[in-house]
Amino acid sequence: MGLFDGIKDMVKSQLIDVIEWTDDSTNTLVHKYDMNGKEIMMGAQLTVRESQLAIFVNEGQLADVFQPGRHELTTQNMPILTALKSWKYGFNSPFKSDVYFINTKQFMDRKWGTSNPVMMRDADFGMIRIRAFGSFSFRVKDATAFMKECFGTSKLYTVEAVEGQIKSLVVSGLSDAIAQSKIPALDIAANYDELSNFCRDALNVKVEALGLTLCNFVIENVSLPEDVEKAMDQRTSMGVLGDMGTFAQYQAAQAMREAANNPNGMAGMGVGMGAGMGMGQMFTQAFAQPAAPVAPAAAPAAPAAAPATTNCSACGAAIAVGSKFCPECGAQQVAPAAVFCPECGTKAEGGKFCANCGTKLG
Repeated sequence: MGLFDGIKDMVKSQLIDVIEWTDDSTNTLVHKYDMNGKEIMMGAQLTVRESQLAIFVNEGQLADVFQPGRHELTTQNMPILTALKSWKYGFNSPFKSDVYFINTKQFMDRKWGTSNPVMMRDADFGMIRIRAFGSFSFRVKDATAFMKECFGTSKLYTVEAVEGQIKSLVVSGLSDAIAQSKIPALDIAANYDELSNFCRDALNVKVEALGLTLCNFVIENVSLPEDVEKAMDQRTSMGVLGDMGTFAQYQAAQAMREAANNPNGMAGMGVGMGAGMGMGQMFTQAFAQPAAPVAPAAAPAAPAAAPATTNCSACGAAIAVGSKFCPECGAQQVAPAAVFCPECGTKAEGGKFCANCGTKLG
């Protein structure tokens, strides 16, 4: 081998003709290709696998982005880098550039949780504190924005580096998302799916500013303060009990059964029955609907007026006015002769004086 061939081989050993990255990790977001002091050969082969992107950076400035596939590096498919380096058409010399591989696959089952209670306003309970936890998955949506906002020019960038930021956004935005969803605290457990989707859409507005996107967001549990949970249990118990009269009967039956199992349980039976009946009456009175107003009783009818009476002309017994015979002696009653006032001639209707002029009669 001649001297020229040796020099040629040495030059080739300083050039890179194949660029690729085989990801053997599970948490790498960005990998900077190690040039090891070498230059890239014009016409080199660039292999970008599925769920990867390759970005060329020239002196800290973003240049060309390559999608999955096999690419031959020429001035035709590197227009931005060609413009930055002011290459003339047909440039065929080696060049230097940083190459970053972006992992665009979905990183799943990342856990999140509220380290401290989150305040929220509820229509039923007012201001309450809740704790929640769940999982989420994310991926890189905009590699250029992600590189500018997050990793910069780091050689290696892992999921853990960005996971903390996403968790902070989740916790800070959770209470706002729950409030905007207008789902009452009593109904949260029955609406985990709806609330999860609502939170994902609300949080993506903030996450996508980093070049990322939440693919999935799951709320696995929302826990309320102990006193609020007790109030919910009491409300549930009241709904289960239903009729308080039936509840009192149930308490009495329970007391009788316990007394039957206890040889000296007659006193206990009385106490149990009394407690059950008393509790039933108390609840019945507390929850009874107000009775309908009773219509006032009708006023008693006025007593009938007593019939007018006069005296029998024969025996003097009291008889009804207008009777033709006396019911006591049977004497026929003769109508008295009409009496007229001697002064004014007015017919007298009885009495000792004239009702018209006051003259004494007879």
